[in-house]
Amino acid sequence: MNQFTDLNPAQEHARSYYAATANGLQSRPALSGDLDADVCVIGGGFTGVNTAIELAQRGLSVILLEARRIGWGASGRNGGQLIRGIGHDVSGFSRYVGDEGVRYLERAGIESVQVVADRINAHDIDCDLRWGFCELANTPAQFAAFKDEQDSLQAQGYAHETRLVAPQDMRQVVNSSVYAGGLVDMGSGHLHPLNLVLAEAQVAEALGVRIFEQSPVLEIIHGTAVQVRCAAGTVRAGHLVLACNAHLEELEPKLSGKVLPAGSYIIATEPLSQQQADELIPQNLALCDQKVGLDYYRLSADRRLLFGGACHYSGRDPADIAAYMRPQMLKVFPQLANTRIDYQWGGRIGISANRFPQVGRLQAHPNVYYAQGYSGHGLNVTHWCARLLGEAIHAGHSQGLDVFSAVPHLTFPGGRALRTPLLALGMAWYRVKEMLG
Repeated sequence: MNQFTDLNPAQEHARSYYAATANGLQSRPALSGDLDADVCVIGGGFTGVNTAIELAQRGLSVILLEARRIGWGASGRNGGQLIRGIGHDVSGFSRYVGDEGVRYLERAGIESVQVVADRINAHDIDCDLRWGFCELANTPAQFAAFKDEQDSLQAQGYAHETRLVAPQDMRQVVNSSVYAGGLVDMGSGHLHPLNLVLAEAQVAEALGVRIFEQSPVLEIIHGTAVQVRCAAGTVRAGHLVLACNAHLEELEPKLSGKVLPAGSYIIATEPLSQQQADELIPQNLALCDQKVGLDYYRLSADRRLLFGGACHYSGRDPADIAAYMRPQMLKVFPQLANTRIDYQWGGRIGISANRFPQVGRLQAHPNVYYAQGYSGHGLNVTHWCARLLGEAIHAGHSQGLDVFSAVPHLTFPGGRALRTPLLALGMAWYRVKEMLG
């Protein structure tokens, strides 16, 4: 589940399992001097890098500015779960996009996974892609709802195997006693996200994209040509793409209040034996439950359990992530009580009020585009939104972008100082309701 701020203020990658096993980490120069391009992209995560690829493939010149390192945020440290769907149930948006728009969003949630798979296959990217995912029911009512979800997928002509797993059969997919059933989806899966975004950056550069790291943007000067000013240089471009998500801060105030950065955390165990791994997650699936502060977990290529979750809205990160997350892991897998934790890390995901991504262009500045607020579904949806942005900037119009843009988005109340505490209070209430059943 996608999009993350480093608990360490340094400009390098978080000290995660992903950084320790990254392929081809390389440093790129900071912007120096004044440059021109057709498009300037701000943000070196999945959205920014893939938008740059889409634009370069269409023949546009692109400069990408990253404040830290490529993949430094959530794109390089998320759960690595490549799961179909835009987010929550999109049928509720029919009053904005109509029935055909809802059908488009449902297709996009499925086809976006294939966009990622196609990019991996086309460029032979080594990122440990493995197919298979299981949604986990915490209650019988949630398990009953999985049948409707399966029926909906079949009605859409979903090409991949799905199967319901009854409560008594759950140990076929996860060796835990805490779940009330599951829905297996062989069209979703898991991968090494940092290796994916690093390889995609190399694809972008091979297409002519100029990438600058350690280049935080200080000022945007709007106009027919946008000027993007950094400490040691300025990029002048006909179009601008804001791909900062949880790290936008006050760079564009019209957007920053619509996304709330929320903390999410992951621990990685020591490598397990093949027997342990097979007993823990017999089919090597990615797994995710349905709680408000959900658990998501999977096995890495070297058989570590990567266990994440505890979505945190307070703005305060735990001083010891392992101590914070280990009890959550042991509720699911008490058999790991004596297993060492080798890595711990966390960061920020961008949450929107309606849990639907925000994609479009600024009304006051129509040559400025943006995509943000993936609310935990960033791995696939970033790639889809990048394609829409590429279409819109190249051709001047994208029907898909129009559908996404038609969904309105609220600004979180309370202003910059109060919006995080207010949301934390609201989420605490939902957790109490969840515990009370």
